[in-house]
Amino acid sequence: MQLQELTPAETAFLTAPAAAADDLQARLTRKLAATLSARLRLPVEARAMPADAGADADAAACPTWQPDIALASLWLTRRLGGQRVIGTAPFVPHTLIHTLDTALAECWLDAAAQATLSAALAWHITTGSTQATLAVRLPHPTTDMTRWARGVIRHG
Repeated sequence: MQLQELTPAETAFLTAPAAAADDLQARLTRKLAATLSARLRLPVEARAMPADAGADADAAACPTWQPDIALASLWLTRRLGGQRVIGTAPFVPHTLIHTLDTALAECWLDAAAQATLSAALAWHITTGSTQATLAVRLPHPTTDMTRWARGVIRHG
């Protein structure tokens, strides 16, 4: 059997350098949308938005999540079996933070070594009737992120 010649498009694909465009925030955005959709049993859309790193971004040794009240209320309502969000949650449920930590740890460990790490990432979360924001502050040294992510996966 004789092999066919590669098309120019196939040759270009095979010789192109590995794309670095699929960065942490893009992967994490897709992961957050999929994870929140599954856990909330609702279609969830996540869109990256600019994040304010803040003055104390380097102080944390592990990622610090900042979900807004709308997301915390939606999480609490849906995870307890409710259909509509009425009122606001007085706290951020630990299970939400644990779920977000796991998603971040998986995305971090799935990637090749990160050359640069943003101090903070943020998203606009949309479901049928809820608009929410979510942000995370990341530790600066990539070694701290890797150590933290391994611990989350090991103890998760």
